[in-house]
Amino acid sequence: MTSETVPAALRERIAHDLRPVRPLRSPARRALTLLPLGLALLICIPALWGLRSNLALLGSGAAWGLSAVQSFAGLLLVGVALREAVPGRELSPVAIAAVVAAAVALFVGLTFVTEALVPNAEPRGVVLQYIWECFWMSALTSVAPLAAAGWLAARALPTRPAVAGALYGLGAGLMNDAGVRIFCWVDSPRHVLIAHGGAILFLAITGALAATLIDIIRARNAAFFRR
Repeated sequence: MTSETVPAALRERIAHDLRPVRPLRSPARRALTLLPLGLALLICIPALWGLRSNLALLGSGAAWGLSAVQSFAGLLLVGVALREAVPGRELSPVAIAAVVAAAVALFVGLTFVTEALVPNAEPRGVVLQYIWECFWMSALTSVAPLAAAGWLAARALPTRPAVAGALYGLGAGLMNDAGVRIFCWVDSPRHVLIAHGGAILFLAITGALAATLIDIIRARNAAFFRR
């Protein structure tokens, strides 16, 4: 199609919409920008609420070392989400299932390893109280990594925002829980899987909903400016 066959008004409108954009860096490099935030969560959460009382019994390797592994796994998951957010680089259903299964297996595995090293259950009568406290504290401190990952993903214009949002929500939850497990001294799988795991699941759902909402708002704004 030559310029003569394109209406002048359309050519003017296209020219008006043209804007220079900064090329996106690779998903891995963008995910690495959250590394300082992951380290901050690992250090600041126990600094804010205190170290677990049985930290010495758990040992630095099983405490800080395994938490570092979990934090890095969460960072990798955010990187996967950022790749999913790039049009044309979406993951297959099998790959998504494998990534999620690996993340869940890591979290569950660390739960039972920690419980085997220092079995410590909450006192009777405060089971639900402790579950609620750990849940809301985990959800509260996850706002920063969730918002940062969501902003990075939104810039890539995901074609499946709910999938990308669920993945980076899951990653943010793992990163945050790496610091929470240094604070929480309750090692009962019931407590960890319900309270900590529930917070991670809540973040995955919140990420999916937030990413979908952002996509709807962006589509409506685009439709408005096309009028």
